[in-house]
Amino acid sequence: MLAADVASNALGIELLELDQGRAVCRMTVTDAMINGHDLCHGGYVFLLADTAFACACNTYGPVTVAAGADITFVSPARAGDVLVAEAVERTRYGRSGLYDVTVRGPGGRVVAEMRGRSRMLREE
Repeated sequence: MLAADVASNALGIELLELDQGRAVCRMTVTDAMINGHDLCHGGYVFLLADTAFACACNTYGPVTVAAGADITFVSPARAGDVLVAEAVERTRYGRSGLYDVTVRGPGGRVVAEMRGRSRMLREE
């Protein structure tokens, strides 16, 4: 799935770890990701978290997509920062799931926390 993800690949997002219901991804903040406050635009932080979430919830086989997600930005990221997102499954029920994603920056500092809700698509 990640090999075909043009958006994530264009940003240099790498999959570091993958296990059932869990994924770790990494991205370096580039100058092109900086907003008018000289900080990493939150959309890029969200994209990294969403990519880790997608990898984690698709470890069971059937195509699974985001049904929704909420993110809380805790601290800023800057150009050159290496961000690591760890997505962990909290529960699965029927075709739905709940995942928590922590995005960390230099020194393990928490940059953002995201909660994602997944939905497994019916096979056609």
